[in-house]
Amino acid sequence: MKKILLFTVLLISAISFAQENSFFSVGFESNSQYYLDDEKTGDFLFPERFRSNNYLKVDYGINDFYFGVQLESYEPMALLNYSPGFNKTNLGLYFAGYKTEKLDITLGHFYEQFGNGLILRSWEDRQIGINNALRGARVKYSPTDFIHFTGLYGKQRIGFGVSDGDIYGFNSNINLTSFLKSENSTLNVGFSYVGRSQEKEPSNFEYNKLTNLFSSRLEFSKNNFYVNTEMVSKSKDAVILVNQIKNAKKGNAFLVNFGYSEKGLGIDATFRRMENMNIYSEREASGNVFNEAIVNYLPALTKQHDYLLTNIYVYQAQPQVSFQDPSLIKSGEIGGQIDVFYKIKKGTFLGGKYGTKLAVNTSFWYGLKGENDFQNFDFDNEFLGFGEKYFSDVSLEIRKKWNKSWNSIFYFVNQSYNKRYIEETNGKINANIVVAESTYRMGNGKSLRFEAQHLSTDDDKKNWVGATVEFNITPRLGVYVNDIYNYGNDVASKQIHYYNVGGSYSVGAHRFAVNYGRQRGGLVCVGGVCRFVPESTGISANIIMSF
Repeated sequence: MKKILLFTVLLISAISFAQENSFFSVGFESNSQYYLDDEKTGDFLFPERFRSNNYLKVDYGINDFYFGVQLESYEPMALLNYSPGFNKTNLGLYFAGYKTEKLDITLGHFYEQFGNGLILRSWEDRQIGINNALRGARVKYSPTDFIHFTGLYGKQRIGFGVSDGDIYGFNSNINLTSFLKSENSTLNVGFSYVGRSQEKEPSNFEYNKLTNLFSSRLEFSKNNFYVNTEMVSKSKDAVILVNQIKNAKKGNAFLVNFGYSEKGLGIDATFRRMENMNIYSEREASGNVFNEAIVNYLPALTKQHDYLLTNIYVYQAQPQVSFQDPSLIKSGEIGGQIDVFYKIKKGTFLGGKYGTKLAVNTSFWYGLKGENDFQNFDFDNEFLGFGEKYFSDVSLEIRKKWNKSWNSIFYFVNQSYNKRYIEETNGKINANIVVAESTYRMGNGKSLRFEAQHLSTDDDKKNWVGATVEFNITPRLGVYVNDIYNYGNDVASKQIHYYNVGGSYSVGAHRFAVNYGRQRGGLVCVGGVCRFVPESTGISANIIMSF
């Protein structure tokens, strides 16, 4: 109640003192659902059929000072499978700061990322229920325009509380481009440190209460070529399996990304190796399904697909240690992805009047190859050894504009998904997915989009078919209907239509949307980070407003 009172006082103060040399903004988002019984997806067996996640954010700044608060309400309960820590109504974030050209000081909650996020990233994603903001103090200092330092201390947000563990961090970025004496080249180096301090639990394994992570980075570009790389080392930390400390091991990660681009052609390749690289602000949070207390950012590096059937078998990064049985041991992953974009020129046989765009992506991920000792929960991996195959994805996308009114997309994906190693259940799936999509533009913002999909596989739940029709009546108002049908399921009662019908209306910075339909159970992923959602049926509403 005191925090809500503080929010009210700050809101009234901000409105009262808004004046020249100041800014004031308010953002509101509401995601609600009413869950229904369904003969196909089952009765709703949880408390509270109506659930709602709501966020009200207020930012105010005057001269060099800035302030912000975020009030959150999960009344009467949060949406299904969000963390129980998101409960009732309370002040989720609050901060105050002072910022000049060289100095930026923040007290309270803040988000931060060092490098590629391999050792630190705090961020918010409401769709998958992540908010791991740090609460403490952060200082950013730039003595020159090519040297930048960041120092921070905080406890990580968990629900409406904070973690037991303390997080310390330091980051430096130095732009050395001027030393190259070349107008078409850039060179940046960076060094980062993150420490997680938490009291030790009694165990027979040696490790310190302070876990250290070090990162060094280099970014270079010249003309059309670029490369960046990051190396990470993690000091010895407890390996926790089924809530028990089973060993203490070091961790490490290596990432390199490089590419080349010119008009009509782009190539981008990424390689990443991670060993025992997950770290939480509380050791006991290891492996929690709500993504709480995650200190670093280890997304799956695969293509982010846009279609319903291409997102059934999605990969999650496997940086953790797991000893399920002698035949299912994991201690990290190794692999990468390659993207190639090419535009066939206008006026050619394949390019036609408007040209044709091609995009090829392939990603492949394996377990680390090495010696494993199941009895002692120990492992010794080769640096470049490829072990059990976890996942692969090969896709080809063709985008074609036929005339001013019609354009189409043709899409093919082959996926190999090792369910045993990714989900730690059973089975391997090899699937082929084809998609055809066309959009007809009628002018004045009116358009009609059709989409047809098919997934073919002899494994798991067998074949699926899907379709979408979307009609934008005006630039502000659109409606849609889609359905995916698991017609190939061997169990007749599981041959379910997962249909949805809905629409949205936008005006200015405001958007209102409503949907009715069935949610297929599985993973919902944003930016390579996933949240499991159970199967359900219901009516949902989404409101986004900004002032």
